[in-house]
Amino acid sequence: MCMGYGSRATFLKLATKTYSFMALAIASSALSSLPTREIPRKALGKIATGLAAKTRLNATKGGVSSVCEPLPPDRPLWFPGSSPPEWLDGSLPGDFGFDPLGLGSDPELLKWFAQAELMHGRWAMLAVAGILIPEWLESLGLIENFSWYDAGARQYFADPTTLFMVQMILMGWVEGRRWADMMKPGCVDIEPTLPNKKKPKPDVGYPGGLWFDPFMWGRGSPEPVMVLRTKEIKNGRLAMLAFVGFCFQAVYTGQGPLENLAAHMADPGHCNVFSAFTSQ
Repeated sequence: MCMGYGSRATFLKLATKTYSFMALAIASSALSSLPTREIPRKALGKIATGLAAKTRLNATKGGVSSVCEPLPPDRPLWFPGSSPPEWLDGSLPGDFGFDPLGLGSDPELLKWFAQAELMHGRWAMLAVAGILIPEWLESLGLIENFSWYDAGARQYFADPTTLFMVQMILMGWVEGRRWADMMKPGCVDIEPTLPNKKKPKPDVGYPGGLWFDPFMWGRGSPEPVMVLRTKEIKNGRLAMLAFVGFCFQAVYTGQGPLENLAAHMADPGHCNVFSAFTSQ
C-alpha cells in the first residue's frame, strides 16, 4: 500500500496548519500567564555540615510533585560521572540530571517544562497505540483501508472546519482546567466526597481519585509511586521518539510502521534506515 504524492502533500499541509495554529494559541496563552514578578524562594530543607548549612533548591517547590519519594543523590545520570545541576535534585520522575542549557533553573519554568513533557508523553503514547493497533487489525482483515498518515484528507461525518472548531473548544476547556490546577493545585477537584474515606492529596499532573486511579496504584507509599511515575515518563519519551520515526517512515516509504518492520525483518541487509536515502 503506497501513498501518492497528492495525499501526502494534503496531509502534511493540513497537519502543518493545524499544529501551527494550536502551537501559537497555546504558546500565547502560556506566555501571557507566566508571572512577571519574582516569586520569593523558600528553602525546603537545610543540609547540616561540619562547617555551615547549605540551602538546597528542591524541584517540588514549584508544585510539580509532593507525593513521590526523591531519588537518592547517587541516582543514575545521563552521563556517568557528571554532576547534575542543583535544581535537578531527584524529586522529579525520570530525572537523570540532563539540562545542559539550564532551562529549568527557574522553578516556575521547571514546573511548566515538567508538566509539558508529561502531557506530550501521554499524547504520544496514545498516538502510537492509535497507529499500531489499527494497522495490526488491518493485517488480520478486521478493518479495511487504514492509513493514519492521510487521515486529514479523508471525508468524515462533518466538514474539516467544524471538526477543528469542536476539537479546539473541547481541548481548550481541558487545557484551561489543567492550567488552573497548575496555578492552584486542587482547585478543579471532581473527586466525590464519601464518608469515612480520605481524598487523595492533590498533585499537579496526576489527578488520581476514583475517576483517574480506580485501582489506587498512586495511593501507595512514596517510593513505589515514584517508580510508577518514572516508568510512565520513560515510556512517554520513547513514544515521542517513536512517533517522530513513524512520520519519517510515512514520508519516505509511504508505508506504516508494521509494514516497514515486516520488510526489515524479511531483508534487514537491504531494507533498513539507510535504504530510504540510497534507493533510486
